Amino acid sequence: MKLGLVAEGGAARTYYSCGVMDELLRNNIYTDYVIGTSAGIANAVSYVSKQIGRNYIIGTEYLHDKRYMGKRYLFNPKKRCYFNLDFIMDEIPNKLVPFDYDTFAAYKGEVIATLTNINTGRPEYVPVSRYDRRFEILRATCALPLLFQPIIINGNEYLDGGITDSIPFKHAFDDGCDKCIVILTQARDYSKHADKTLDISAKRYKHKPEFAKALLNRPQMYNNQLDEIKKLEEQGLVYVIAPKQSLGISRTESNPDIISKIYKQGEADLKNQIDKLKEFIEKPL
Repeated sequence: MKLGLVAEGGAARTYYSCGVMDELLRNNIYTDYVIGTSAGIANAVSYVSKQIGRNYIIGTEYLHDKRYMGKRYLFNPKKRCYFNLDFIMDEIPNKLVPFDYDTFAAYKGEVIATLTNINTGRPEYVPVSRYDRRFEILRATCALPLLFQPIIINGNEYLDGGITDSIPFKHAFDDGCDKCIVILTQARDYSKHADKTLDISAKRYKHKPEFAKALLNRPQMYNNQLDEIKKLEEQGLVYVIAPKQSLGISRTESNPDIISKIYKQGEADLKNQIDKLKEFIEKPL
């Protein structure tokens, strides 16, 4: 049986997922396939490299660091990005909180990031390179409209994969997974609604009509995904781990105490249902 792990994005909310994934590792639950969107997959690479606590260190020691993010980077003509990507995707993994590239490279399964091509307005599913020490693919999947400039890879422009496939469980099954563990960063009763940010983003990218359409369609896409996940859950094909209540934090939350709290909530939630998860994994189809 091929077991997949699907990680939703959500920027700072994904520290909930980090707690879940570290607890998976403590219980020796290591999936055959990993896919995610935005910060979901950016944090999941530390699950693949089996580095328990690595994301927690980054979240509590560096997220509030002035080098991590801020308006100074957004208005810097050389960066034009709210997040200091060279610090996040280069200095942290290569110097400050070293990433285990060897264990990551030794993983026999696939590690897939969801990107949105802004010319086609469609998702693309791209393997995360085992040898790229600047994590260009992860930069692209995390690239939020308005806060990032498009990331160019092989001549194509990309932004946040969550715009077109927030929870890429379908692709996991298309790639041959028989069952999937899905980590959500919103409460189970959450429903996405249109907001001003999506409208502003769509106007900003009106010269990319398919992408603008995808932005406006995102709430419907996301809510449809939740409905489909529920059906798969009832069929015993998906196991969902999600916060019981809204985490109540912004995408750019950086308070170490709050980050620690949601990380520990993820840990605790998985501990409380670890027997059910193991039963789901072991139960034959």
